[in-house]
Amino acid sequence: MTLDWTRGELRKGLDSFDSGAFFEAHEHWESVWLTAREPEKTFLQALIQVAASFHHFQLGNQAGTISLLRSALRRLEKYPESFGGIAIAPLRISIGQWLESLDTVSQSPQPPIPRLELTISGSASSASG
Repeated sequence: MTLDWTRGELRKGLDSFDSGAFFEAHEHWESVWLTAREPEKTFLQALIQVAASFHHFQLGNQAGTISLLRSALRRLEKYPESFGGIAIAPLRISIGQWLESLDTVSQSPQPPIPRLELTISGSASSASG
C-alpha cells in the first residue's frame, strides 16, 4: 500500500495535526488504518497514537499523553529513518524530548509539538507545504 499524504484522509489528517486538531487527525488517519496492511498498519497506528497523545495533552491528561507517546515510540523504533513518505527520525527525536520533559518534575517549558515531515525524493519537506 502506498501512503499518499497529498490528498484524501491522510492529507486531511496532516492538516488537522498541523493545526492542532489532534482528535480530528486521529479520526482521519484511523479511517485509512482500518483497511491498511502491514507494515503500513502499525506505522499508521503509531501516528494515530501520537495524535491521540496530544489530544490528551490538550485535555490535561499527562498520564495518557505519556502512555500513548511511549507506545507510539516503541512502534516507530521498528521503522527506518524514513517510511511511508514521512521522516521518522525527527519524529522519534521529538517524541523523546516530550517524554523527557513530561517525566521531569521541573516546570521547564514543553518542547514544540512534533511536525510530520514528508519525504520527497529523499529530501524532507514540511507536511503543511
